[in-house]
Amino acid sequence: MAATETAPTLPDIEAARSRLDGVARVTPVYRSETLSQLFGREVHLKAENLQRTGSFKIRGAYNRISALSAEERTAGVVAASAGNHGQAVAWAAREVGSHARIYMPQDAPMAKVDATRHYGAEVVLAGHALEDCLTEASRYVEEHGATFVHPFEDPVVIAGQGTIGLELVDQVPEIETVLIPIGGGGLASGIGLALRAMKPGVRIVGVQAAGTLPEGSGFTIADGIAVKKPGKLALSILDSVLDELVSVNDEEISEAIVLLLERTKLVVEGAGAVGVAALLTGKVSGSGCVVPVLSGGNIDATLLISVTRHGLAVAGRYLVVRSRVPDRPGGLAKLLSLLAQERVNVVEVEHQRETAGLPVGDTGVELTLLTRDSGHCDEILATMQRLGYSAERLS
Repeated sequence: MAATETAPTLPDIEAARSRLDGVARVTPVYRSETLSQLFGREVHLKAENLQRTGSFKIRGAYNRISALSAEERTAGVVAASAGNHGQAVAWAAREVGSHARIYMPQDAPMAKVDATRHYGAEVVLAGHALEDCLTEASRYVEEHGATFVHPFEDPVVIAGQGTIGLELVDQVPEIETVLIPIGGGGLASGIGLALRAMKPGVRIVGVQAAGTLPEGSGFTIADGIAVKKPGKLALSILDSVLDELVSVNDEEISEAIVLLLERTKLVVEGAGAVGVAALLTGKVSGSGCVVPVLSGGNIDATLLISVTRHGLAVAGRYLVVRSRVPDRPGGLAKLLSLLAQERVNVVEVEHQRETAGLPVGDTGVELTLLTRDSGHCDEILATMQRLGYSAERLS
């Protein structure tokens, strides 16, 4: 049977919606005044980061697992996941009284690993990529007879993800463009099928992480979509429902995460921020109402700190500058006092006495300063030079 013949239909997606009633949340859609002004068009955010287990994955996982027979539930379920699908399978299996064994990459974010275990699953770290986990999970299924719950190559899973499309039609009647993250393609396939059936004129744009593409580095902070290419079933559906496919790099994703955090108060992981990143970089055409799907919010706390600091630096909100002061009592205090008089906020100071080329009698200092924007950074550098201090910008 051809892959396109196994794609779920609108009745399948509607049945999934009924099955998920009272289980998965109907996640809110927020209109963002900030983003609407920034991009010159209506921007509404589909907040799947507020879904149970922190991502859209619960929809497909529960739709699949709840349909298992009593015998299949006893044999247990198996999944391969970078994190979000694993959490969803673990949660859904617990709800129906089944055991879950989840294979995750060795470098999977610990927040996602711990959450998966918290939901009662047995976690096995295997390999460095999702593809390695899929191989190990398939081998276990062959040996033990458990049911494999594929993250995207399963029409029942895809139908569950498609319920987001049904919600969008109800929640945003004026929707003209929807931006959907693409890794394995299950999310975009499901939403695309629902929208094509219910509102065929909507423009559907898939967004990938550039690091996962053939010409990319192989690494991305958007670990939730760190899949080398969509599956055959998902790809066949995407070919028929997508209007456009764009990609964004980690710098752009980082900026989007910070923007969402600061201006919309939404914590979104890398995969969930790619739609906003595509808007930020001008890669999405059109002028009507656009809805990025914020697919998940399960970002590791240490990564969030790193991304936030980096994003603020790129946006000119942090300035790291190297200077030098006399190596005697009061030398550093004088510089800091002068900066304070200029209303400059110093958040970190580091001495560097061993710096090569530093004159005898001086000590190097590296200052991290809190700034308003790039223009303010330039003002501070000029101010330091006016006060008689060298100023080498490091960020």
